Amino acid sequence: MIPPVGGIGGGFHIAPLTSSAPAEAGGPEAVGTGGGEGGFAGALGKAISSLEASQNAAEAAAKGVATGTTSNPEAAVVTVQNAQLEMQFASQMRAKATEALQNIFQTQI
Repeated sequence: MIPPVGGIGGGFHIAPLTSSAPAEAGGPEAVGTGGGEGGFAGALGKAISSLEASQNAAEAAAKGVATGTTSNPEAAVVTVQNAQLEMQFASQMRAKATEALQNIFQTQI
């Protein structure tokens, strides 16, 4: 058995999606749409907030390097690279989601 690959630099962690409370059969939550913090919308909101925070941290680190106010330029470079990887990942996820939706819309019943 091949062991799983560890995270890059230990900075990335994708938490598993958890369901908040069991939904009643036939209710709107039963179809898996999720509402609030425990559903898809909550997970998407958290991911976007995390992406925005990493972009802001990268911007601050880049400004620190440019102005010479940072004491650790290596950490600033790592911060910028992490933000770049997160943005690439988000872009790929968007492309895959768009492709999946297009396939769903083209499905004939």
